[in-house]
Amino acid sequence: MTRRVFGITGWKNSGKTTLTEKLVAEFTRRGVAVSTVKHAHHAFDIDKEGTDSFRHRAAGAREVAIVSQGRWALMHELRAEAEPSLDQILARLAPCDLVLIEGYKREAHAKIETRRQGTRDSAPLSATDPAIVAVASDHAQPGETLPVFDIDDALAIADFITLATGLTVNPVDRRG
Repeated sequence: MTRRVFGITGWKNSGKTTLTEKLVAEFTRRGVAVSTVKHAHHAFDIDKEGTDSFRHRAAGAREVAIVSQGRWALMHELRAEAEPSLDQILARLAPCDLVLIEGYKREAHAKIETRRQGTRDSAPLSATDPAIVAVASDHAQPGETLPVFDIDDALAIADFITLATGLTVNPVDRRG
């Protein structure tokens, strides 16, 4: 199955998560079934020590599913396995209209680069990544050859992603 995917990438604290959140809300408002994949460069845990599911994982369970009336989650412990590829993760997602991928700087899918003033790293990623097709920034980008959006303009960025991915959505009522 071919999936429509689009990435949001950038240096730490450049606004990736905030933009992703706004885009998910905007696409959902437009009736698009959207899923997300977030890459973390550090150890993370979504489970708290002492809970039953944490105890199952700590005892050695390879996968632990937590299920309730409101949601379900599946945690997979890698143990000695390598981190799965983005393609492997995408294959595990349920069908949807669009997958927004946060992070994954080195992958080949189309991406928008976030830039904020005051971030520790500020070298443009687009200079070395041809998969970056646009920039979302909170400040002017003189000399930038890619389309540049205000980082807070989720409507315009969602329109761009819609065109870039060939996504078909209902016309948007911008009166809000």
